[in-house]
Amino acid sequence: MLDKVKKIKISEDFNGQRIDNFLINLLKGIPKSKIYSIIRKGEVRVDGSRKKPSYKLVKGNEVRIPPLEFDEIDQPRFIPKNLINLLKNKVIFENDDYLAIEKPCGIASHGGSGIKIGLIEAVRNFGRNYRECKLVHRLDKDTSGCQIISKKQQFLRKCNEEIRLGRSFKEYLAVVNGNWPESKKRISSSLVKTKNLKGENFVFENPEGKESISIFKVLKKSKNLSKLSCNIITGRTHQIRVQTSSEGYSIVGDSKYGKRELNKKYNQFQRMFLHSFKLNIPNLNVMIEAKEPEEFKKILKFDETL
Repeated sequence: MLDKVKKIKISEDFNGQRIDNFLINLLKGIPKSKIYSIIRKGEVRVDGSRKKPSYKLVKGNEVRIPPLEFDEIDQPRFIPKNLINLLKNKVIFENDDYLAIEKPCGIASHGGSGIKIGLIEAVRNFGRNYRECKLVHRLDKDTSGCQIISKKQQFLRKCNEEIRLGRSFKEYLAVVNGNWPESKKRISSSLVKTKNLKGENFVFENPEGKESISIFKVLKKSKNLSKLSCNIITGRTHQIRVQTSSEGYSIVGDSKYGKRELNKKYNQFQRMFLHSFKLNIPNLNVMIEAKEPEEFKKILKFDETL
């Protein structure tokens, strides 16, 4: 808990950031509704004055935060040493602004929805210089590949702007069930995100949903499977998984949108066959590639023996 008034001097990293977003990131464990309440009531002050949630901070501002009680979610968590070491060995690239990690299949990007520890919580335990790291984007727990993590708030804001303006490019590799038609190159659908009974994200097609566009290319085929390159024009939750499944070519190993009887044939691989292969943000000179997993080659060979 924050048992006394706290005053924070705004650095260059937070110059231009909205005060509500600044406090949401700072006060993890405090409900958003509570944060907006203390702003509107004037309990949060900037240089002694009340501000609206939309106020953009300026370098040198002094932000006064009142005493608050933190939820248990903000309490320190034990991060297994073997997880930290595993992820350190998966670092593809690092500089002063960010690091890129080849996220293994089976590790969530962040904790939540019943998951206590994710990749970002582990990265923040790499050392003192990583305490303020934040995810630039998210990958599903069972998707492997390129994960970009910002080390500086200013770089994160630049990334968010490039992504919002559609100036980031993501290419995935996927292995799907069936003989994907060479002519099926562009899929546009309207997707809606909701929660299932377990509180997990679930996405379905609906005319009222957000436009979602993906470009597909067949790379290789085996007897019952197709390996695809997937470029997403719009970044929606579970976009590739839902679109391939809706077309009748579900991703191998996808327990949420795939078919159990088809997945059982390839149980020995124990993974979902979706991999974030390349991630480019040209204006920020970010060009990351996470090499194709060996399982993607092995499963096609295995399929030929069935």
